[in-house]
Amino acid sequence: MNCRMTEFRYKDVVNLKNGLRLGYVSDVEVDMKTAALTAVVIYGKARFFGIFGKKEDIVIPWENIEVIGEDTILVNYNDEKNENIFSEKQNRKNF
Repeated sequence: MNCRMTEFRYKDVVNLKNGLRLGYVSDVEVDMKTAALTAVVIYGKARFFGIFGKKEDIVIPWENIEVIGEDTILVNYNDEKNENIFSEKQNRKNF
């Protein structure tokens, strides 16, 4: 399957570990020697309309990409911040 960068940018990125949507592909990292794609980058979301800056960018190495589908990219991404938020939401549902 071939994919152009313009098509790649409109794909949702979903973390397989917790089901959270991380965002859209904003950029890619390419190894200039081998011309191989090494990572995808998801720009951090703006905080309060950008007044308070933005969250950190998410860089997902190529090895952590599990599946690239028509509309979605499934990845294995470890993020302690989002893991804590997800587990708190799950605990609230149990009450």
